Amino acid sequence: MLPSLSALRVFEAAARLNSFSRAADELHVTHAAVSHQIRLLEEWFGRPLFLREKRSVRLVPDALALAQTLSVSLTRIEAETRAFRMAATGELTVACIASIATRWLIPALPDFLKANPDLNVRVVYAMAEQRFREADCDVLVTLGEDRGEGRECTRLFSRANRPVASPSYLGRQGRPQTPHEIATADLLHDETPDRWLNWCRKAGLQPDGPLRGPVFQDFNLLATAVIAGHGIALCPTEVFRREIDSGDLIILSEIETLVDEGYFLVTAKPATLPVLTFRDWFSAVAQSPKDSG
Repeated sequence: MLPSLSALRVFEAAARLNSFSRAADELHVTHAAVSHQIRLLEEWFGRPLFLREKRSVRLVPDALALAQTLSVSLTRIEAETRAFRMAATGELTVACIASIATRWLIPALPDFLKANPDLNVRVVYAMAEQRFREADCDVLVTLGEDRGEGRECTRLFSRANRPVASPSYLGRQGRPQTPHEIATADLLHDETPDRWLNWCRKAGLQPDGPLRGPVFQDFNLLATAVIAGHGIALCPTEVFRREIDSGDLIILSEIETLVDEGYFLVTAKPATLPVLTFRDWFSAVAQSPKDSG
């Protein structure tokens, strides 16, 4: 008799993440449910699996091999079930963050469908920095790498951010010539003013007080505002290179932040032929010349 697969899945997540809370978030259950499943599993094994500390948990050394074996096995089960379903339905599910979907995936998707008429592509939303196992998809396009077991990550775009503005805004307000002039202009913020604060520090500036300007919860809202001429925004210039090349946005400074971060395409490893076909196609789209599309 074996312990329940649900309990083993909970244990694998908690061991991999070193956290009951993060495991609960990934599995979309409560912290109490994770604790309960771990307790049941510990009763079944007749020994503790985690050391409970004040605000954290730590896998006992003897349970490491079990956790690693489960991680590999669950990844293989996941890959095989997805491949079996895809073979039966011909459906390829792509989870993609909105900024990449609206600017790169959706405009180019008809070309992929024309070249692969036997595939049905389903596009769903992904959250920034979402992990592959959380997304329930065949392909994930998100911010940051997924270093999980059995994952393959392909870098699509740099996240390096530089200040940009539209010609209409610059025509009304004039083009700022120095970092100080940029920092005191009409700034547009993505979720928090912290990103502009970081840019100011990198530019050698020390703002006297809070940076003013509207804050946009969603990056696509920010993009709409900056293209419409509402102010200056920090944008990943690789993602916006078509708008920059067409003149809809103008780079105002070479000072950049987030240079070590990027947007990635994540798949299971090994991947099925349809997934590899999509990966290779979209990687080529992302590397297409500035004047394409």
